[in-house]
Amino acid sequence: MTHTAMSDTSKTDTIMSSRAEQLIAAVPTGVFIDGKWSGAASGKRCDVVNPATGETIASIADGGPEDARRAIEVAARTQASWGRTPPRVRSEILRRAYELVMQRQDDLAVIMTSEMGKPFAEARGEVAYAAEFFRWFSEEAVRIGGDATVSGDGKTRIIVTKAPVGPCVLVTPWNFPLAMGTRKIGPAIAAGCTMVFKPANLTPLTSFALVEILREAGLPDGVLNVVCTSDPGSVVEPWMSSGLARKVSFTGSTAVGVTLLEQAAEHVMRSSMELGGNAPFIVFADADLDLAVEGAMVAKLRNMGEACTAANRMFVHHSVAGEFANRLSDRMSALRVGDGLQEGTDIGPLVEPKALSKVEALVADAVRRGARVVCGGAAVPGAGYFYPPTVLADVDPASDLMSQEIFGPVAPIIPFESEAEVVALANDTPWGLVGYVFTKDVDRAFRMNEAIEVGMLGVNTGLVSNPAAPFGGIKSSGLGREGGRLGIEEFLDVRYLAMPRDVGA
Repeated sequence: MTHTAMSDTSKTDTIMSSRAEQLIAAVPTGVFIDGKWSGAASGKRCDVVNPATGETIASIADGGPEDARRAIEVAARTQASWGRTPPRVRSEILRRAYELVMQRQDDLAVIMTSEMGKPFAEARGEVAYAAEFFRWFSEEAVRIGGDATVSGDGKTRIIVTKAPVGPCVLVTPWNFPLAMGTRKIGPAIAAGCTMVFKPANLTPLTSFALVEILREAGLPDGVLNVVCTSDPGSVVEPWMSSGLARKVSFTGSTAVGVTLLEQAAEHVMRSSMELGGNAPFIVFADADLDLAVEGAMVAKLRNMGEACTAANRMFVHHSVAGEFANRLSDRMSALRVGDGLQEGTDIGPLVEPKALSKVEALVADAVRRGARVVCGGAAVPGAGYFYPPTVLADVDPASDLMSQEIFGPVAPIIPFESEAEVVALANDTPWGLVGYVFTKDVDRAFRMNEAIEVGMLGVNTGLVSNPAAPFGGIKSSGLGREGGRLGIEEFLDVRYLAMPRDVGA
């Protein structure tokens, strides 16, 4: 009998799979309230599935209204003492959490890839990005400022201070399960706010691992309370209607954001909404095509295209549209599609079957309307929810993918003739999160910044996300900002003290 030695790659994949099982088994799977993990009050549980295999990898507590009420009551009860915590104490908790996240970068990346699908190398990058929000807000915690001045008539001292807004409702999506958590939790801790937190039930394990890191970093019981659920309304609505929460921060679809804003109105809650996007990616005739293709690879394929910042509509000047499509196709078709835990994988699976079905339907609609498939264009057969990197040329602007977030690795290319035309096309959407422009003309770059209706614009780059920058959109893409110096302001109330001034002394 002949024995064939296992290849180095197979050995690595086997070791990685075994490590993933061990790490996932160590993650708590309950609701986390007042510093303790427990089962859901209903006793219900829901499964977490690996999108690369379709197999269940964990079962978590499926929270409901009773868990939600208990969580918000604990957060409200803890707010007064936590709000009085010295800024330096809050800062040091965040700094320790940053260091712990970085120490466990590989472990967190393995958990993330297992439940969400992104390639391991990309997951490691998200962990580093996520950690930076803790480091950034650890520094902001001790820089919460105010103002002191005198009124124009000289009779009144005007003293302005800032205070934590109070208990916060935090709701995050599945596509960046660590970074979306740290981007909200970081400023809330820095400002002195308690929290109730609902991570996405598709990717809860990364969030639960983060909770354990914060506990280890010294976050007091009751400051952060976590309830995950398969029925978001059953948990979030009790938080919103409680009258105890003073702030809501949500990342997700515009439709859900609108519902939360309606609920927030009842108690006039402070609201931050990071909602949908329909990002234009514009390549002018004078652009450096190598740079533009590189930017497209980042803006389109980060997270398999499952990002609100993903380039959704690629407008390319007609004189370079063909060459751009061919170059982009060459790069995209060379990528390896597979399980993110396997060595050498460039593109992982989409997160769930309905995400795959949506991408298939959008591509089919575009092709029916005359789009030409340059590469890709059909789902990968077999287990998992895989769709290959796809380039579509000569896309009809009336195609469905022009007005919907694709959330997949599909690059639709639409030729344009003039600057005025492409500005009109770019702005022909209710969303306004981010846009990308490639040109060597500095004056044109500034004109585009003024003309394109987005909250963020990348010029000659496909990446705008940065913890030091204010992330957010306009129009139906949301309100408020996360990150940067403005990020902590969303969690602070402004207090004004008027005091008579004795001008006769």
